[in-house]
This record gives sequence, structure tokens and C-alpha cells, in this order.
Amino acid sequence: MGAAGSKLEKALGDQFPEGERYFGLENFGNTCYCNSVLQALYFCVPFREQLLEYYANNKNIGDAEENLLTCLADLFSQISSQKKKTGVIAPKRFVQRLKKQNELFRSYMHQDAHEFLNFLLNELVDILEKEAQAVKSDPETSSPSDKVANGPKNVRANGAQKDPLVTWVHKNFQGILTNETRCLQCETVTARDETYLDLSLDIEQNSSITSCLKNFSSTETLNAEDKFFCDKCCSLQEAQKRMKIKKPPHILVIHLKRFKYIEQLGRYKKLSYRVVFPLELKLSNTMEDADSEYSLFAVVVHVGSGPNHGHYVSLVKSHNHWLFFDDENVEMIDESVVQTFFGSAQEFSSNTDHGYILFYESLGAGNRS
Repeated sequence: MGAAGSKLEKALGDQFPEGERYFGLENFGNTCYCNSVLQALYFCVPFREQLLEYYANNKNIGDAEENLLTCLADLFSQISSQKKKTGVIAPKRFVQRLKKQNELFRSYMHQDAHEFLNFLLNELVDILEKEAQAVKSDPETSSPSDKVANGPKNVRANGAQKDPLVTWVHKNFQGILTNETRCLQCETVTARDETYLDLSLDIEQNSSITSCLKNFSSTETLNAEDKFFCDKCCSLQEAQKRMKIKKPPHILVIHLKRFKYIEQLGRYKKLSYRVVFPLELKLSNTMEDADSEYSLFAVVVHVGSGPNHGHYVSLVKSHNHWLFFDDENVEMIDESVVQTFFGSAQEFSSNTDHGYILFYESLGAGNRS
């Protein structure tokens, strides 16, 4: 990688961002699913900064038990504190911990990058919530740094139900969806909120993220055996149901459902559909009046024609430059190359490199709170 690293440094020249590090990650036998997601998360700057802050506040706790959060914080800290600007790091401790924690990732088989991302974010939330609980039950250990690391604690008097803890993982990735169901008999609308850390979208051939989001929020009629039990009518009724984005997150993660179960085949098939994802995205189908504007900063790409084999790489935008991460290798690419990962307009194409998970950051400062 030495030559590739110096090539990257030469390509950036005096435009190499101050204090930034571009390191490839060693592959430990089909761990590209993990490497590609880790690169996307490392270049999710607000997440990285809060993770490093957590690491700084907690690294001196000698008897702290190793977990995925401490391993991830340690890895990010290792990368950010390297003397060299480019090179390769082996995320060995993190991968070992991941395999120990979840048997799904233990084999050397091809794994799903989205399943890994989902597992990782939920695991980080669980660890932070447990730490916050431990701090609350032991006031002696409570320190200002704990409060910073774990977000605000909403403790209410009189033993009233408190709001769920909002960790810094939630602050970055969590949005709120509202599931609205309107009874067609009495017109009563039942709304149920649910939180999400990423949105999984069904895809169609020659479509766009905007059209996929419109389909996600489209109205569905519940009738025949799918009728809805209306509390007001006290009976099953025909109804209309739709999903709306009530609160968009600061970091919007979109998972394109490229792997579909085909009944006739009795197995999953990869959909190589061409789905255009813009560099700048406007979320207009939210419940807030103003459009939410987002900028694309990372793409996890699945390379290969089928779901059970293939490879993952990632494209990352850092300081207005686009970079291509393929395990140990890192190279600079032109912004126009991003559109070669939209997918294929024809069913059978030699291009098997398709955008799979998209990471957008909100351009509105208001979303940071």
C-alpha cells in the first residue's frame, strides 16, 4: 500500500486536508462488508467526533470491559492519531470482538453490509444505554463526562415515566416515522410514531431515490382480509394507510433493497436496477413544512451478480474530494465516477457495481440539535 498511499498523497498534493487520515483496512477473509461500512462511518464526521470524545472521556477507566463500542472507538482513535497521512490499518480487535459477539459474522462466508450496519448501531445504542443506567444507579461514579458521552438524561420527579435516553448515536442517525391509518367508515385517523436508524426502500428499474421515497410514503388501501380494526367503530373496517417521515435525522442512511426473495426460484436474487441517487437530496414528503436538504457523503457498493458472493467497497466524500476505499486500497476518484454506481438499465449487464447503502448528511444546522 506504500506506493498507493504515496500516490494518493501526490494526487492531493498541498490540498491534503489538515489533520485528516486516509487509511485502508486489512481484510481478514471476507470482511469487506465490515470494512466498507467502517469507512463510511469514519467519514461521518459528527459521529466520528463524538466517538473520539467518548474514547477520550472513558479510556482511563482501567477495569472497563471490552465491547464493540470500545473496540470501534479504539480503531477510530488509532486511525486519527497516525503520524502518516495514508497507509493500512488492521481492524483485528474490532473484527474479533464482532465475531465473538454475534455468531452471524463468525463464518468466512459473504455477509450483508446492511445487516452489519444495523447490528452495529443498535449494539452501540444498547451499550450506551446500559452505561447510563449503571451511572444512574451508582451516583458516586457519575461525572460530567458521562453526561456528555450519553446525551441528556430526562429524569422526572414523582416517579413519572421518563423519556427514553437519547444517546449521541440517536442524535446522529435517528429519525421518526408516523404510521397513519384512516378509517374509511368514520374518517378517524390513528397515528403511531416509530423511530428508525435507517430507511429500507423497495426499488424499481430506472428509478430514483426521490421516486423510491414517494413509493415508501404512498397510500395503501386495507380491505378484504387486510381490514383494520377501528377502535371508534369497534369493528374491522376498510382503511387507508400511509407512512410519513415526521422527523428527518441529521444523518440519513438509505438502504436500497437490492436482494429480493424470488418464490419460483426459492432463493434470493440481486436486483441490478438503475436507481439514481443525487449528490444533493431534498426530502419533500416529510411532515415538516420546509424541505430537508441533504448532501451525499458515502456510498457502500455491492460488487457482484448474486447475493451470496461478491465484494463490498465504499465511496467517500471528504473535504470536497471523493475517495474510493477497497479494503487496503485507497484512491482518489472524480465526482463524476459516483454515477457509474447507480445500477444497470438492462437486466444483463457487465456492470455489477451497484450502490447499496447511501449516507446523506443534513445541510440544515437545525437538525444538529
